[in-house]
Amino acid sequence: MDKGSLLILSGMGLIMIGFLLVFIGMLLSAASGEGEVEGGGVIMIGPIPIIFGTSGRAAGLATLLAIVLIALWIIASLLSRRG
Repeated sequence: MDKGSLLILSGMGLIMIGFLLVFIGMLLSAASGEGEVEGGGVIMIGPIPIIFGTSGRAAGLATLLAIVLIALWIIASLLSRRG
C-alpha cells in the first residue's frame, strides 16, 4: 500500500471516528436529560489555530485539540520530508 492510499484511509477513519464520537455524545446527552449545552472548536489555517468556545471549559478543550492538531501537523510534515 502506498503512502497516498494510507493517508486517504487514515483520513476517512478519523472522519468516521469523529462522527461516532458526536453520535455517542448526543446519545449520552439525551440520556442524561440535562439541558445545558457548551460548544467550542478549532479552525486550523495552516499551523495557526483559531480557537473559540461558549465557556472556559469548552475553550480549554478546544485548546487541547489545537495542540494535538499542531503536533499531528508537525509529525506529518517531518514524515513527508523523509519519504
